[in-house]
Amino acid sequence: MRGLIPVAAAVAALCAGCGQQGKVVTTGSGTTTSSSSSSSSSSTTTASAPTFHVHPHAVQPVAGTAAKTRTPPPAGTSASVSVSSPSQEVSLARPESDAEIRAQLAQSGMSANADQATLTPNGLAIAPPGAPAQVQAIINAGNEIARLPYRYAGGHLTYQDTAYDCSGSISYVLAAAHLLDTTVDSTELESWGKPGPGKWVTVFANAGHTFMYVAGLRFDTVALAETGSRWSNRPADEPDLSTFVLRHPAGL
Repeated sequence: MRGLIPVAAAVAALCAGCGQQGKVVTTGSGTTTSSSSSSSSSSTTTASAPTFHVHPHAVQPVAGTAAKTRTPPPAGTSASVSVSSPSQEVSLARPESDAEIRAQLAQSGMSANADQATLTPNGLAIAPPGAPAQVQAIINAGNEIARLPYRYAGGHLTYQDTAYDCSGSISYVLAAAHLLDTTVDSTELESWGKPGPGKWVTVFANAGHTFMYVAGLRFDTVALAETGSRWSNRPADEPDLSTFVLRHPAGL
């Protein structure tokens, strides 16, 4: 052990000129530590307090489990991220089947067809989102008079009336979409617009009656007499259907 004393003295002498920082001290146990001091006369120092470091530890989440919020750990302790135990698992929502979706659509009156208008439970119509502006205007106008009563010649002396007949109803909604500039009767509708069915609007007309389909929904006074609304899903099944002329507005 005597051979260590000169070495220690030499090391101490070398470190004395370094601003007295990082002074090396050899203890009786042979352990070497470092410390800072303002005095070169100190021969021993106590070991500095150990420094603790936070070591994050991530736990891989399990599919179908709900993450649980935890209170941050206190300083100086190990931190970790975790999820609830398998016994607390909450399953994700199960996708609905096509049959369930169709049943819900049928119950709500909504249609899965992008070109099909929706008939609501209270007898009004909702235009498809992608329908042209004129089709939406027809449907909105049809909703305004859908539940007004029937009266022969109603809607012919004026667009705004308290009751409408079949051609008066159709004149009102077509005028709202700027497809007519005057009221017309069913005979005049036989030569109106373009021949044949349209993509969005098809008018059926003969000398005694007229009705039409707009985005798949029927609009006429027959439906009004049956359901209380001019809008319906009623098919074109008239016994005299062959006597009707089919017409449509240009472009629709």
